[in-house]
Amino acid sequence: MDRSENDYNELYGIVDLQVRGDDRGNLVVVEQLKEVPFELKRMFAIYGTVGDEPRGSHANLRSRFGFLCLKGRCRVRLMAPDGEFASVDLDSPSKLLWIERMVWKEMCDFSEDCVLVVVSDNLYDPDEYIHSYDDYKNMKISG
Repeated sequence: MDRSENDYNELYGIVDLQVRGDDRGNLVVVEQLKEVPFELKRMFAIYGTVGDEPRGSHANLRSRFGFLCLKGRCRVRLMAPDGEFASVDLDSPSKLLWIERMVWKEMCDFSEDCVLVVVSDNLYDPDEYIHSYDDYKNMKISG
């Protein structure tokens, strides 16, 4: 597959969130269709990870995702059928990563205190998950 850098840029984005704060603390806001280019329907958190085992390691047929590391740090590796095209370090609650449908994702290199919040534009549906990278490589990316 012959893809340009611009093709990959359409599959993900990094948003620097505005931090609002005062002597009481800080606040960051994520709103649908503003900081993430999709409607928010689901949220979950990954925390208490053990060892160096990656999380995710799948692609989704219909769901898009946003990743926000509230505490600690982690890395999100993004792959297309022709291989890895981005590795994003999340280490601040002011940095949000969003990805399109059909992007293979692996969250890894979690710090012990990491709290990773993930939002999606779809409710959980186990039938839309592609868990085999070999199967994924044989599929066509569509937007």
